[in-house]
This record gives sequence, C-alpha cells and structure tokens, in this order.
Amino acid sequence: MDAQVLAEFYKIITPNKQEMFDRIAAERTRHLTVVMENIYQEHNASAVLRSCDCFGLQELHVIEKDNEYKIQRDIALGAGRWVDMHTYDDGHEVTRDCILGLREKGYKIVATTPHTDSQTIHTLNLDQPVALVFGTERRGISEEVVELADEFVKIPMYGFTESFNISVSVAIVLNTLRQRLEQSDLPWKLDEQEQILLKIDWCTKILNGGNALERHFRQQFL
Repeated sequence: MDAQVLAEFYKIITPNKQEMFDRIAAERTRHLTVVMENIYQEHNASAVLRSCDCFGLQELHVIEKDNEYKIQRDIALGAGRWVDMHTYDDGHEVTRDCILGLREKGYKIVATTPHTDSQTIHTLNLDQPVALVFGTERRGISEEVVELADEFVKIPMYGFTESFNISVSVAIVLNTLRQRLEQSDLPWKLDEQEQILLKIDWCTKILNGGNALERHFRQQFL
C-alpha cells in the first residue's frame, strides 16, 4: 500500500520534486544520529540542524534541560522540514530518557569530548548504529552523559585552542564518519521501504492538506 500511496502523491508533485526526493532519500541514513544536550545559542542550533541535513542524517535528538532549542530560519535554510527532530523536554530525567531510548533502539551512545584519550573519529567502530552526543557550548557534555555513554570520541586537534565551536565540531565529525560509511560495506542507508515512507512524509509537508491527502489515498487501497 505504501508504494501505491507514494505513486498517487507523485501524480501531484512536479517531476523535479520527484527526482529530488528519490535522489536524496536514497542517501539518507539513521545509522548515525546526533544528540544535542542543552545547546543555548540559536545560530549553533540552526547550524547543527543544517549539517544533519547536508550529511544525510534523517534524525536529530534534542535534550532541552534549561534551554529551548530555537532555530534561526536564515541559518537552517529549511532543514527542519526534511530532518526529523525529536525533542526531550518533559520530566526530570530528559537526558536519561533520551539516551536509554536510543540504546533500546540499538544505538551505541558515543559522547564527544576533547578531555579523553579514547578513540578518534577516524578509529571509532561503526559496525553498530551510533548516537553522537554533543554537549553545551561552554561546559561540553554533562556528568550524566559521561555516566551513561558507552564510548568516548574526540576530534584530533593540533593547536592551542582546546575545542572547536559546537556547530563546527558536529560538521567535522559528520563529514568524517559519512566518508567512512561511504567506503564501508555496512548496510547504513535506509532500505527501500524506509525510503518510501520518508518520501510520503516529505510529500505531505510540501502540499497543502498533505496529511488529509495521505489518509484519502490510504482509504482508496484498503
């Protein structure tokens, strides 16, 4: 049925959009995902979202303890429409809820920090899906993340400055890990069914009354 629903949507949207959706969905992944913990600068939050889209990550997880994750549209450039953003802001243990939830889905929790002699982004094992946790701009990851993380990873640095800007760090890590996945034999891209569902979701987002249209199409094929 999902393929039939997508075919109905493709009768409505332009050939250019069809080609774009097919091409981009084929490069999407959930093998890597990013977790942002309590980021407070809006331009950084927006840049991270944009980087996730640019490097083909379909999901971004946002832990809001003290700061709301706000997006600046001129920086994000519409990335919020295409990336699924999951927000954790309800309850007293939002960090734990996020991390344990990802672990239950099969993710290895990898905290990013310059204060460790652990592996680098060039040696991190990618056989298992990886959730990369980035901390606040000033303090880095919290003690709670340190306790819950399965592994730690750092970006090699060669200067006096201790760390990169948070949005730059995310871009560097994703660029390196994406290249490594491209060169691997791992099944890291979305499968055909996942791509179909994703393209249906994108169609609903660009069409007025898209959700109602999807319901209508599905009723046709019951």
